[in-house]
Amino acid sequence: MQERIVITGMGTVNPLGLNVKATWENLIAGVSGVAPITLFDSSSLNVHIAAEVKNFKPENFMDAKEARRRDRFEQFAVVAAREALTNSGLQITDSNRGKIGVIISSAIGGLQSLQDAILMNHTEGPRRVSPFLIPMLMANGAAGMTAIEFGIHGPCFSVASACASGSDGIGTALMMLRTGMIDAALTGAAEATVTSTGVAAFDRVGAMSRQNEGYSMTPQPFDKNRDGLVMGEGAAVLVLERESDAKARGAIILAELAGYGATADAYHVTAPHEHGEGGAAAIRMALSSAQANLKDVGYINAHGTGTSLNDQTETRAIKNAFGDLAYQIPVSSTKSMTGHMMGATGALEAIFCVQAIREGILPPTIHYETPDPECDLDYIPNKAREVKISLAISNAFGFGGHNAVLAVRKFS
Repeated sequence: MQERIVITGMGTVNPLGLNVKATWENLIAGVSGVAPITLFDSSSLNVHIAAEVKNFKPENFMDAKEARRRDRFEQFAVVAAREALTNSGLQITDSNRGKIGVIISSAIGGLQSLQDAILMNHTEGPRRVSPFLIPMLMANGAAGMTAIEFGIHGPCFSVASACASGSDGIGTALMMLRTGMIDAALTGAAEATVTSTGVAAFDRVGAMSRQNEGYSMTPQPFDKNRDGLVMGEGAAVLVLERESDAKARGAIILAELAGYGATADAYHVTAPHEHGEGGAAAIRMALSSAQANLKDVGYINAHGTGTSLNDQTETRAIKNAFGDLAYQIPVSSTKSMTGHMMGATGALEAIFCVQAIREGILPPTIHYETPDPECDLDYIPNKAREVKISLAISNAFGFGGHNAVLAVRKFS
């Protein structure tokens, strides 16, 4: 029997808070992180709203010189990782630093740094391009900066699988721990795509909500009147260890990371497969990895972006996986509050699953008003629900047909 892999620390920076405690309190209160864009002038765009990380001043968390040499997504990652490490009590020493992995993913990397450099090159010439540009824009920059910050010498890399990146990275860390390649992992994801290029590009795909005046009621996952996602940003990091190692050092075990499943639709570059077959297969794979049954699942944190195709397809995927049981399992989209943090969202939603299990509270889907006949499950509308559960799953489905599912179990 394989040894259990447990979660001993969590950290986050996101539109609802600069730490886990504040984030969770706002989440279960149904607070929306969506507001008018302040990071740049959006007046020339169709979209003027986003879920930005608020009141984040990097110099409050790191040396100002280092902050200038790090893209915003890397700053987020280092801050989230520090909270996770502090929360876990894991000490990094000469004896263990080579057996700790840093798998912190990003779908896109330093988009703002790249955008600024391209403009600088065209307007002022190549000599004005920063020598720090490459480390600031590369998708593995968050992992690399985190390893440097804490002196970790084990495997260090990023997984890039669109909006499944964070979940795939965590799943990869789980497998590395199970095989004994590493003894602990700092794993999660970071993203900072609220830039003029990022917003314009996703709007051109037709994925963005344009409720600029009525932003207090968007996004609307699973609601009949939904009109698209709202872009978010932030980071989330977990500390993973084997159960025996965590117990040996007296760590507080928050939950078990029980399973992981991943598939590809191989169908379309942006649209999910209409029948949700790939998502359903990933769910079944995650539960098999967790040695769990369908009836064990007490909560599903949905991908739930608020786009018509995603919400209907995910609903079908859940029905395909669970059959009639699907109607008995509470499902919610926390993106209704955090916005869609792209590659980082799956990592944050894994934290939400841990908190739901520990606190006995399931977060709601806010902005839910009008049922969609194609989306007919229990989406925990508008108000958090007190329910004790022992197993939760988190779905992450990304462009390119990437499907990743994590299973989190109550530790006892």
